[in-house]
Amino acid sequence: MTPPANAARNSNAARDIANVLHPYTDHRAHAVNGPLVIARGEGVRVWDDQGKEYIEAVAGLWCASLGFDSKRLADAAHQQMLKLPFYHAFTAKSHEPLIDLSEMLIERAPCPMSKVFYANSGSEANDTAIKMVWYYNNAIGRPQKKKIISRLKAYHGITIASGSLTGLPANHKMFDLPIAGIIHVSTPHHYHGAKPGESEEDFATRLATELEETILREGPETVAAFFAEPVMGAGGVMLPPATYFEKIQAVLRKYDVLFVADEVICGFGRTGNYWGCQTYSITPDIITCAKALSASFLPISAIIINDKIFQGLADGSATIGTWGHGFTYSGHPVAAAVALETLKIYDELNIVDHVKTAGAHMQKVLRERFEGHPLVGEVRGIGMVAAIELVADKANRKNFEPSAKVGPRLAKAGEAEGVILRGLANDTIAFSPPLIMKMDEIDQMVDRTARALDAVTVQLRRESLTVV
Repeated sequence: MTPPANAARNSNAARDIANVLHPYTDHRAHAVNGPLVIARGEGVRVWDDQGKEYIEAVAGLWCASLGFDSKRLADAAHQQMLKLPFYHAFTAKSHEPLIDLSEMLIERAPCPMSKVFYANSGSEANDTAIKMVWYYNNAIGRPQKKKIISRLKAYHGITIASGSLTGLPANHKMFDLPIAGIIHVSTPHHYHGAKPGESEEDFATRLATELEETILREGPETVAAFFAEPVMGAGGVMLPPATYFEKIQAVLRKYDVLFVADEVICGFGRTGNYWGCQTYSITPDIITCAKALSASFLPISAIIINDKIFQGLADGSATIGTWGHGFTYSGHPVAAAVALETLKIYDELNIVDHVKTAGAHMQKVLRERFEGHPLVGEVRGIGMVAAIELVADKANRKNFEPSAKVGPRLAKAGEAEGVILRGLANDTIAFSPPLIMKMDEIDQMVDRTARALDAVTVQLRRESLTVV
């Protein structure tokens, strides 16, 4: 492919275009525009290979919770590499980082839990949770109870099974997903989903009724589990309406359906509590987590299960002679050592209290700056996760046509202003900065975003793409 005009023949950009297949990328457009090559990071900022500085408004992919440098985490990895660079957890083998990390996660769980299993990503964690649910029901004599309920616009990963849970069209089209046995119910987003005049509580009641009707239609004896993020992330940063999880959990208990809480984004302080489950009074049977588990310095994810699930898995493994699931790198000692040190840092920083203070400031400033903007339909968020949704017609909550690519335009304008933004569905712009972000850094992030939005507003008005 011909490199973009601004890319020298042997530049990083040209070599990237020639050799790299990127996730979540339009590869025809990439061949023309090239990549943004990030060269280094420090605190909440990163620099590209041309020396330009950016505030990272989404902590990479919701995950660099401690920012982009930490000598302590680097040292933890280095020391573990010198001591035991690899060992596995198969056939009852173990090592101290695996044991210590599991103990810490059980101690910090939002409700009584029994055991921890490890994978390498949130996608693998949710895939594993599905297999656990199926295995559990086989082990306790319910082989028909296998269907899984997720939500439209949910994001649970990108492997075949977890990608099926994900309720976003782009993750299904041309991949032949979802697989059989995965059912989606409505998105719990009051802004777009509620009927005129419908309160959050009434909307939640309607969604709980829909869930119950779905279970009855499918047959309660066939429905095994319900997966949910406490706050929906990649689908658009959508908070549950008031009383939603209270009513959903009542339905699940009525029909003996397991609850799997996907804490991949929400866990470790993001919502202003250690777990999103605590923010919304969720009592899950299984918790999946990743990302901030190691501050994303190394890949690791965890699946935390209660004793009911463990007893089923244990009985099944005794019958067969093994629990035939695992990854070469499950609980990798270096990744586990880094995760262990990460949790210690959270404790020392009292990260939850910091997020409560800094998050309240971030939510306040975002609302002050953007709620009155003619192109912003909704500002939403909790703790240190938020979003602004851009609309063509604010009065009627009407989004832009996808072909206008308004979200991507704002992300590109953000780069020009020195802030890296994440555009999601419905031209929603996410904010999920490193948890260590300070007040003045939040202000700078919002200022840069506001300048980028002003620039995009001018473009759209010139193109007559808004009703303003």
